[in-house]
Amino acid sequence: MTRWTIEAVCAGTARPFLGAETSAIQKRPQEGPVQIHAEGLAPDEQADRRVHGGPEMALHLYPLDHHDWWRGAIGDHPALDEPGGFGSNLGLRGLTEEHVHIGDRFRCGTALIEVSQPRQPCWKIEHRFGHKGMVAAIITSGRAGWYFRVIEPGEVAAGDSLERVSLGAQDWSIARVFRALVTGKATRSELAELAALDTLTPRLRERAAAKLA
Repeated sequence: MTRWTIEAVCAGTARPFLGAETSAIQKRPQEGPVQIHAEGLAPDEQADRRVHGGPEMALHLYPLDHHDWWRGAIGDHPALDEPGGFGSNLGLRGLTEEHVHIGDRFRCGTALIEVSQPRQPCWKIEHRFGHKGMVAAIITSGRAGWYFRVIEPGEVAAGDSLERVSLGAQDWSIARVFRALVTGKATRSELAELAALDTLTPRLRERAAAKLA
Protein backbone atom coordinates (compact mmCIF):
# COMPACT_ATOMS: atom_id res chain seq x y z
CA MET A 1 0.00 0.00 0.00
CA THR A 2 1.37 3.43 -0.91
CA ARG A 3 -1.57 5.76 -0.20
CA TRP A 4 -3.50 6.51 2.97
CA THR A 5 -6.35 8.92 3.74
CA ILE A 6 -5.68 11.75 6.15
CA GLU A 7 -8.66 11.76 8.51
CA ALA A 8 -7.72 14.99 10.29
CA VAL A 9 -5.17 17.78 10.17
CA CYS A 10 -4.49 18.99 13.72
CA ALA A 11 -2.82 22.03 15.22
CA GLY A 12 -2.59 23.59 18.66
CA THR A 13 -1.34 26.50 20.72
CA ALA A 14 0.90 26.47 23.78
CA ARG A 15 -1.20 26.59 26.95
CA PRO A 16 -0.55 26.34 30.70
CA PHE A 17 0.06 22.68 31.48
CA LEU A 18 1.67 22.09 34.88
CA GLY A 19 2.76 24.96 37.09
CA ALA A 20 5.03 27.16 35.00
CA GLU A 21 5.14 24.58 32.21
CA THR A 22 3.28 25.06 28.96
CA SER A 23 2.44 22.55 26.23
CA ALA A 24 0.81 22.38 22.82
CA ILE A 25 0.31 18.61 22.95
CA GLN A 26 -3.45 19.07 22.64
CA LYS A 27 -3.92 19.39 18.87
CA ARG A 28 -7.37 20.12 17.44
CA PRO A 29 -8.70 19.25 13.95
CA GLN A 30 -8.59 22.19 11.55
CA GLU A 31 -11.26 23.09 9.03
CA GLY A 32 -10.35 23.39 5.36
CA PRO A 33 -6.88 23.58 3.81
CA VAL A 34 -3.93 24.20 6.16
CA GLN A 35 -0.60 25.56 4.96
CA ILE A 36 2.52 23.41 5.38
CA HIS A 37 5.81 25.35 5.44
CA ALA A 38 9.36 24.56 6.53
CA GLU A 39 8.47 24.79 10.23
CA GLY A 40 5.26 22.74 9.95
CA LEU A 41 1.60 23.69 9.89
CA ALA A 42 0.45 27.29 9.91
CA PRO A 43 -0.91 27.78 12.49
CA ASP A 44 0.68 25.37 14.96
CA GLU A 45 2.88 25.83 18.02
CA GLN A 46 5.36 23.84 20.11
CA ALA A 47 6.00 24.92 23.66
CA ASP A 48 9.52 23.52 24.02
CA ARG A 49 11.42 24.04 20.80
CA ARG A 50 14.43 22.17 22.13
CA VAL A 51 12.63 18.84 21.71
CA HIS A 52 9.71 19.52 19.36
CA GLY A 53 9.29 21.53 16.19
CA GLY A 54 11.77 23.19 13.88
CA PRO A 55 12.66 22.10 10.35
CA GLU A 56 13.78 18.60 11.37
CA MET A 57 10.60 17.93 13.35
CA ALA A 58 8.12 19.99 11.38
CA LEU A 59 5.19 17.53 11.35
CA HIS A 60 4.34 14.80 13.83
CA LEU A 61 2.34 11.67 13.05
CA TYR A 62 1.11 9.39 15.82
CA PRO A 63 -0.88 6.54 14.24
CA LEU A 64 -4.55 6.36 15.15
CA ASP A 65 -4.08 2.57 15.16
CA HIS A 66 -2.34 2.95 18.53
CA HIS A 67 -5.32 4.62 20.20
CA ASP A 68 -7.18 1.28 20.47
CA TRP A 69 -4.08 -0.32 22.00
CA TRP A 70 -3.97 2.41 24.60
CA ARG A 71 -7.61 1.84 25.51
CA GLY A 72 -6.64 -1.69 26.42
CA ALA A 73 -3.58 -0.49 28.33
CA ILE A 74 -4.98 2.46 30.33
CA GLY A 75 -8.74 2.30 29.78
CA ASP A 76 -10.88 4.83 27.98
CA HIS A 77 -9.87 8.49 28.02
CA PRO A 78 -11.41 11.45 26.15
CA ALA A 79 -8.08 12.23 24.45
CA LEU A 80 -8.16 8.82 22.78
CA ASP A 81 -11.17 10.02 20.80
CA GLU A 82 -9.15 12.97 19.47
CA PRO A 83 -6.96 12.46 16.37
CA GLY A 84 -4.43 14.88 17.86
CA GLY A 85 -4.61 13.42 21.37
CA PHE A 86 -0.90 12.54 21.42
CA GLY A 87 0.15 15.79 19.74
CA SER A 88 -0.15 14.36 16.22
CA ASN A 89 -0.55 16.79 13.34
CA LEU A 90 -1.93 14.12 11.00
CA GLY A 91 -4.74 11.73 11.92
CA LEU A 92 -4.20 8.58 9.91
CA ARG A 93 -4.66 4.80 10.12
CA GLY A 94 -2.86 1.87 8.56
CA LEU A 95 0.71 3.18 8.64
CA THR A 96 2.90 2.35 11.64
CA GLU A 97 6.53 2.45 12.74
CA GLU A 98 7.46 -0.92 11.23
CA HIS A 99 6.46 0.23 7.74
CA VAL A 100 8.02 3.71 7.62
CA HIS A 101 11.72 4.31 6.98
CA ILE A 102 14.09 7.19 7.56
CA GLY A 103 14.12 9.22 4.34
CA ASP A 104 10.81 7.94 2.96
CA ARG A 105 9.12 10.74 1.04
CA PHE A 106 5.38 11.33 0.99
CA ARG A 107 3.09 13.65 -0.91
CA CYS A 108 0.95 15.17 1.84
CA GLY A 109 -1.81 17.10 0.12
CA THR A 110 0.28 19.26 -2.20
CA ALA A 111 3.38 19.32 0.05
CA LEU A 112 6.31 16.91 -0.12
CA ILE A 113 7.54 15.68 3.25
CA GLU A 114 10.30 13.30 4.38
CA VAL A 115 10.56 11.01 7.42
CA SER A 116 13.31 12.33 9.69
CA GLN A 117 13.24 10.56 13.08
CA PRO A 118 11.15 8.73 15.70
CA ARG A 119 9.42 10.74 18.37
CA GLN A 120 10.97 10.41 21.79
CA PRO A 121 8.32 10.23 24.54
CA CYS A 122 8.35 12.69 27.41
CA TRP A 123 6.59 13.12 30.74
CA LYS A 124 3.97 15.44 29.24
CA ILE A 125 2.20 12.44 27.70
CA GLU A 126 1.70 10.96 31.17
CA HIS A 127 0.44 14.27 32.55
CA ARG A 128 -1.91 14.74 29.58
CA PHE A 129 -3.53 11.35 30.20
CA GLY A 130 -3.14 11.23 33.97
CA HIS A 131 -1.42 7.83 33.82
CA LYS A 132 2.08 7.04 35.01
CA GLY A 133 4.02 4.42 33.12
CA MET A 134 3.01 5.53 29.63
CA VAL A 135 6.54 6.59 28.68
CA ALA A 136 7.86 3.19 29.72
CA ALA A 137 5.06 1.52 27.73
CA ILE A 138 5.97 3.51 24.63
CA ILE A 139 9.62 2.54 24.97
CA THR A 140 8.73 -1.12 25.48
CA SER A 141 6.13 -1.31 22.70
CA GLY A 142 7.78 1.03 20.19
CA ARG A 143 4.50 2.92 19.68
CA ALA A 144 6.30 6.24 19.41
CA GLY A 145 5.18 7.94 16.21
CA TRP A 146 7.60 9.92 14.07
CA TYR A 147 8.48 13.28 12.55
CA PHE A 148 8.73 14.65 9.03
CA ARG A 149 10.77 17.50 7.56
CA VAL A 150 9.24 19.53 4.74
CA ILE A 151 10.91 19.25 1.32
CA GLU A 152 8.32 21.26 -0.65
CA PRO A 153 5.74 23.52 1.05
CA GLY A 154 2.09 23.15 0.17
CA GLU A 155 -1.26 22.69 1.83
CA VAL A 156 -3.29 19.81 3.20
CA ALA A 157 -6.84 19.20 4.37
CA ALA A 158 -8.74 16.34 5.96
CA GLY A 159 -9.67 13.86 3.25
CA ASP A 160 -6.47 14.41 1.27
CA SER A 161 -4.03 11.57 0.64
CA LEU A 162 -0.69 10.82 2.21
CA GLU A 163 1.07 9.03 -0.64
CA ARG A 164 4.51 7.47 -0.41
CA VAL A 165 6.39 8.54 -3.52
CA SER A 166 9.87 7.17 -2.72
CA LEU A 167 11.53 4.87 -0.22
CA GLY A 168 14.41 5.99 1.94
CA ALA A 169 16.74 3.79 3.99
CA GLN A 170 14.85 0.51 3.72
CA ASP A 171 17.04 -1.13 6.38
CA TRP A 172 16.13 1.58 8.88
CA SER A 173 12.46 1.59 9.78
CA ILE A 174 11.29 4.01 12.45
CA ALA A 175 10.81 0.97 14.70
CA ARG A 176 14.42 -0.12 14.27
CA VAL A 177 15.85 3.37 14.82
CA PHE A 178 13.73 3.72 17.95
CA ARG A 179 14.98 0.39 19.32
CA ALA A 180 18.58 1.30 18.51
CA LEU A 181 18.75 4.84 19.86
CA VAL A 182 15.93 5.22 22.39
CA THR A 183 15.95 1.80 24.03
CA GLY A 184 19.74 1.65 23.69
CA LYS A 185 19.95 -1.72 21.96
CA ALA A 186 22.19 -0.75 19.03
CA THR A 187 25.31 -2.67 18.14
CA ARG A 188 28.44 -0.74 17.23
CA SER A 189 27.91 -1.47 13.54
CA GLU A 190 24.34 -0.14 13.79
CA LEU A 191 25.57 3.00 15.53
CA ALA A 192 28.11 3.54 12.75
CA GLU A 193 25.38 3.18 10.12
CA LEU A 194 23.11 5.62 11.94
CA ALA A 195 25.90 8.16 12.41
CA ALA A 196 26.39 8.14 8.63
CA LEU A 197 22.68 8.12 7.67
CA ASP A 198 22.29 11.57 6.15
CA THR A 199 18.47 11.58 6.15
CA LEU A 200 18.39 10.98 9.92
CA THR A 201 18.19 14.21 11.92
CA PRO A 202 21.61 15.66 12.83
CA ARG A 203 20.85 15.42 16.55
CA LEU A 204 20.32 11.66 16.37
CA ARG A 205 23.32 11.15 14.08
CA GLU A 206 25.39 12.96 16.69
CA ARG A 207 23.96 10.76 19.43
CA ALA A 208 24.90 7.64 17.50
CA ALA A 209 28.42 8.97 16.92
CA ALA A 210 28.79 9.86 20.60
CA LYS A 211 27.88 6.32 21.63
CA LEU A 212 30.70 5.06 19.40
CA ALA A 213 33.29 7.25 21.06
